[in-house]
Amino acid sequence: MKATAPSAASTGSVRATFLISDTACFTRWIAGWRGRKAAFAAMGRISPDYYVQDGVVPRTKLPHILRKIIEISRKHDIRIVNVFHAGDGNIHPILLFDERNAEQVQRVLAASNEILDECLACGGSVTGEHGIGVEKIGFMSKMFTPTDLAAMKNLRDAFNPRGNLSPDKMLPVAGGCGMEQKHPGRRAAL
Repeated sequence: MKATAPSAASTGSVRATFLISDTACFTRWIAGWRGRKAAFAAMGRISPDYYVQDGVVPRTKLPHILRKIIEISRKHDIRIVNVFHAGDGNIHPILLFDERNAEQVQRVLAASNEILDECLACGGSVTGEHGIGVEKIGFMSKMFTPTDLAAMKNLRDAFNPRGNLSPDKMLPVAGGCGMEQKHPGRRAAL
C-alpha cells in the first residue's frame, strides 16, 4: 500500500511517499499523522496564541525533559502542551499564552529559553529539524565553539560573499538587540 503524507499537497512541499505492506499498519500510520497535525489546530481553539518550540534530546533523556518542561511550566505559570515524535528525541512543546498580556509574553519567552537550555544540558540541541531562526541565534555560541562558528562563517562567506542571503540570520553577531521584535507572539513557529 502506498501512503503519501496528507499535508504535502496543501503546503506545496515535496511529497513523502512510503510503502506500507499491510492495511493495519497503514491505518495506524495515517491516524498518527492526522492526530499530530490536528494537535496544533486544537491548541488554537484553547488558547488565543501559542508558541511552538523545537528541540531534541537523546531518547534516553525524554522522561527527564518532559518532567523538566512540567517544572518550567509551573515556574513560569504558563500552560505547555507536548507534541513530539519521541522515537527520534525531537520535542515540540507548545507554550500557550495571550500576546495581549506583555508580562505573559515575557514569561513564555523565558520558559522557552529554559527548555532549550535544558535540551543542551541533556546533550541535545536547540533544533531537531527546523533550524536556527532569529530567536535561537543566541544559542549558537552555547552549542558551538568560537572555532566552529568561524568555520561556519567562512563556509557561508564562500557561498555568499556579499552577505545578501539571509543576513545575520545564521550566525550570531555582536549586539543582537536589532533582531528583537515588537510582537514575539507573531513569530513563525519553527
